[in-house]
Order: sequence, then C-alpha cells, then structure tokens
Amino acid sequence: MLAHFPESFVRQHGFLADFQRAGYLGWLGTVMLVDYQTSGVGPYCELLFIPGLFRLGSRTTFSISKIYVSTVESVVNGIENWGIPKELADFSIITAPDGAKTYGVSQHGTQFFSITARSFGPRFPVTTRLLPGFRVMQQRRNDLLLTAPVAAGTARLASLRDLSVNPAQFPDIGRGWVLATLAVENFTMTFPVPERV
Repeated sequence: MLAHFPESFVRQHGFLADFQRAGYLGWLGTVMLVDYQTSGVGPYCELLFIPGLFRLGSRTTFSISKIYVSTVESVVNGIENWGIPKELADFSIITAPDGAKTYGVSQHGTQFFSITARSFGPRFPVTTRLLPGFRVMQQRRNDLLLTAPVAAGTARLASLRDLSVNPAQFPDIGRGWVLATLAVENFTMTFPVPERV
C-alpha cells in the first residue's frame, strides 16, 4: 500500500524512534505484507510500516518505524544485520474462493491487525530499479545503517477491505490517504550489506 500519512498522525501514532523523529519529512509512506517463501533464514511472514521520507544526516531516505515478522531467526538477523527493529508475531493467511486473501497478525493469541486484499486487472512488472534513490536507513545501537534493497516482481492492482487495527501495536493505516495498493507475485528482494553512516 502506497499512501500519504498526515504528519500529526505519524508523530503521535507512527512509532517513531528518536533518530527518526527529528528527521521526518513525510510525503510517501508504505505498508507491506509479505509472505517470503524462501530467505537466508527460511520462510517467514512480515508486516511493516514506513511512514514516509526522512532526512537523516546528509541523506534523504525511507525508514521503517514498526515491523513484525513470524520467526525468531528473522527478528535476530534483521536487528543485527540491518538495524531493522523487528518484533515477533503470529501470522495467518486465508484465501477465499474468489482469490481474496485475509491476513491476520497476532501476539499472545490476540489479533491486532487484519485486512482483506483482492487483486484485479492486468499484470505489470514492478522494480526498485525505477526508483534510483530507494534506500532505507535504520539505527543499530549507535550506528546508522543505510541499505539500498533491490526488489522486483509482477504486480496487479488490489482493493482493500475489512481493516482492523489495534493502534497500540500498529499504526491505524486507515488514517492515511491511499494512493495505490498493489498485490505483487513472484516477488524477490535482496538486502545487501549496509553502509555505516
């Protein structure tokens, strides 16, 4: 989901870390739900929130302020390798006969996020190579780590419905202005070794 989130909402409910708060610019944010079939730490699911662009040091970059994943291995490697503040959660994905998928995310048996997405229309290629400045900066202990991920896949437009969010655990993304929602198949992403800045 590509969206614009109001600055007041992000500052109050976007789970900004101190290093993000001072450099927040806004503009274009995103929410991603990913079901990785394979990775360096095995298969896992992921829900993340990027509230927008940031000016961190001398760089303009994106930054993740809230993220959940489904395995301990992903939590540990995300924090240690890229400074991504991953938290552990349980994920469920239910596919309806019409192809719509309902995603649920919970902790300690209590669901805090759910949404149903249904893709439609023709397929078209998407890639971060069309966004030459795409990069993500995160903090690991006292270091800022800048990473330029490379991603690609085949997308279709998607509609969203039945959003339910506990704002104590994840931003209420219904408060943003949705610009586009994409369902991406054959999705691949490479996170290279980050640059310390």
